[in-house]
Amino acid sequence: MESSVPMDRLLCGDVGFGKTEVALRAVMKCVLDGKQAAILVPTTVLAQQHYQTALQRFFGFPVEIAVLSRFRTGAQMTKTLSEIATGKVDLVIGTHRILSKDVRFKNLGLLVVDEEQRFGVTHKEHIKELSRGIDVLTLSATPIPRTLNMAMSGIRDMSTIEEPPEDRLPVQTFVMEHDWGILADAIRREIQRGGQVYYLHNRVDDIERTAMRLMELLDDVTVAVAHGQMDKNMLASVMESVANGETQVLVCTTIIETGIDIPNVNTLIIEDADKLGLAQLHQIRGRVGRSTRKASAYLTFRRDKVLTEIAEKRLTAIRDFAAFGSGFKIAMRDLEIRGAGNLLGAEQSGHMIDVGYDMYMKLLNEAVLEARGIEVPKAADCSADLAVAANIPDRYISSAEQRMDIYRRIAAIRTEAEADDLTDELIDRFGDPPPGVNALIHVALLRGEAGKAGITDIAQKQGYLRFTVRDFDMEKVSRLYAKPEYKGRLKVEAGSKPCLSLKIKAKGRVIDEARKFTADWGA
Repeated sequence: MESSVPMDRLLCGDVGFGKTEVALRAVMKCVLDGKQAAILVPTTVLAQQHYQTALQRFFGFPVEIAVLSRFRTGAQMTKTLSEIATGKVDLVIGTHRILSKDVRFKNLGLLVVDEEQRFGVTHKEHIKELSRGIDVLTLSATPIPRTLNMAMSGIRDMSTIEEPPEDRLPVQTFVMEHDWGILADAIRREIQRGGQVYYLHNRVDDIERTAMRLMELLDDVTVAVAHGQMDKNMLASVMESVANGETQVLVCTTIIETGIDIPNVNTLIIEDADKLGLAQLHQIRGRVGRSTRKASAYLTFRRDKVLTEIAEKRLTAIRDFAAFGSGFKIAMRDLEIRGAGNLLGAEQSGHMIDVGYDMYMKLLNEAVLEARGIEVPKAADCSADLAVAANIPDRYISSAEQRMDIYRRIAAIRTEAEADDLTDELIDRFGDPPPGVNALIHVALLRGEAGKAGITDIAQKQGYLRFTVRDFDMEKVSRLYAKPEYKGRLKVEAGSKPCLSLKIKAKGRVIDEARKFTADWGA
């Protein structure tokens, strides 16, 4: 915010990690500098929650706070709009109402966009108009593919909150066929320890029937229903009874996705989880596990239903990424599954797969560097054909889909740091990698290092390693000839594409020798 260039930063952190606290501190800095701040949220419930939080946090400070939402009366709205225009209001918290044409700020300095993934393209175009020349802070546990892609490629700045709140435990996640017996047992266990349960049934037309079924299965358990089509006073009454602990099981739609913070609810059951989006599943799972108790989430799908490939990928991802800090990983997986979308157009996710993720990111990175006036570093794409056993055995990773994913991620490795990160993840998920997997990682590192050194091809043939280079430099060749370790082993092969042949030592490891030569050539 101190920079001469307006801030456009994405703050990524898991549900309940403290993104709102960071935003409120940024708001205070903005107000102290004599400017107005606005917090834009997707739902009225969340606007009210932020309003209450802001009143508590700014208590005792001369900060005037107002809220704009459909629950305000006409007279209240007119008064608030007038005070915003004159600069009397320092902080405005509201839903899409903030984007209306009749909302005029006297001196807006900071716009905070909470739950960014819930806003559509039309709203984001309005946000762009509103935010010209001001600081923008975007908060999201699981940013949409386009936003995440813009942050990853350098078009937007990004910060992440990785440290969980003290004493918080990750949510145990189960993906399973819907089974009333198992789910009833899970509900009973939660109620016996004094907790409460969310049962998510995302169809309003038969939600009452589901609530009746639960009442029949569970004697002496208080069950209530909540959905967006209810009268606002009735909905408020139901949510208040849940917050007070009077309702033990809340049968609801995705209305609980944002703005609900009830620490005593620590079991979540989702029907037809395969119909929900990946980021949405993660957000809903974040409604439980908000205390020091161990929480559980049951993601169910209909019996004998054949899941689509994408639905299966989503459920696998949400099950695999249950630890703290998973929101960012889930957003990355969503980016892989759905594509990066159109940076300049309306598509939030899109057809990046047509050119391949690696090529897309390479072209985008080059365009960003060029626009910044930075010279694009030239790196050759190197292929490596070596006689080494490099593969991922079935016994190490049994799932064919997971094996393909790991193959792809290994192929993208270019630095030692990336190799170390992936190796650590493999150890955590599958145990110590066998020699074939380690060899794969070293070959990927070799390809990355060779590309930077200007080597386009490495092939092993008849006891020799043949290196084809992009720019043949006789001065480099002479320098290598002079080194004792290459004496009598290195020769130049003439032809349409001159290359260097290195005789392999009798007991030498091929990959180590190739990496050593690559480092010497690139020095």
